[in-house]
Amino acid sequence: MNSPDALFESNLSTLERISQGKVRDIYAVDDDHLLIVTSDRLSAFDVVLPDPIPGKGAVLNELTNFWMQRTRDIVANHLTDMPLTSVVTDPAERASIAGRGTIVRRLKPLPIEAVVRGYLIGSGWKDYQANGEVCGIRLPAGLQQAQQLPEPIFTPATKAAIGDHDENISYAQVEELIGAELAGRVRSLALEIYARGGAYAIERGIIIADTKFEFGLDDDGKLYLIDEVLTPDSSRFWPASDYQVGISPSSFDKQFVRDYLETLDWDKTAPGPALPEEIVRKTSEKYRQAIDIIKGSPLK
Repeated sequence: MNSPDALFESNLSTLERISQGKVRDIYAVDDDHLLIVTSDRLSAFDVVLPDPIPGKGAVLNELTNFWMQRTRDIVANHLTDMPLTSVVTDPAERASIAGRGTIVRRLKPLPIEAVVRGYLIGSGWKDYQANGEVCGIRLPAGLQQAQQLPEPIFTPATKAAIGDHDENISYAQVEELIGAELAGRVRSLALEIYARGGAYAIERGIIIADTKFEFGLDDDGKLYLIDEVLTPDSSRFWPASDYQVGISPSSFDKQFVRDYLETLDWDKTAPGPALPEEIVRKTSEKYRQAIDIIKGSPLK
């Protein structure tokens, strides 16, 4: 069920598409810039589902830009001041990506996901139940599902190709991959951005349980925050009003879709199953609710 209001895939005739991720289409602008188009595709269990979620890409794009502006004093980011009109000259094509296209610096991404966990949920909860640790980090005994951790922890992962699963790695492996000094900087920045975003969100009634960041380097070795930041795709967003320790909370993110998929007889490999209209509509509403609460105003 593809809504006419949804963008499953962008198609720009004047630019070369050099990459297509689970959600984002990336086009070459010039040697120093890229155009990122955030589609309405949704992936679950590392499989891109056939039905887009109307408006999802615009929410992710606007939230990312919002957080990047609020954290630019912590670390530089990939945003530029180049207007879309300067690179997408065809009015119809420009209209097709309005609100979801952003021109960014062309950088070299680091080969890791900078994951920060503030609460015990998901794979972290499963690991803790098995051995009292999360990604090799020993935690106090007696913690419950969805309980806030004594302090946020940095649990990095590899960046997987489409269809593959990210794999948790140790901090020592991060040091081997990118060097001890850069690893330390990434860990520190990830924890600081999470702390700032989490403090802002909780004042507005949203708990950011965990999240992942990506960073990149320019030719001079300067570090930048890239990709997406504190969105319902890269994070678990819980309504604080529903939060209880001991149960998996309701969420503003795609966990809603995951929960539906768990009721199906599906082996979690491609192709993914079609989504009922009600699931698509409710998921779209959850993404919009998240940005309305975070920003305090309706999505433009």
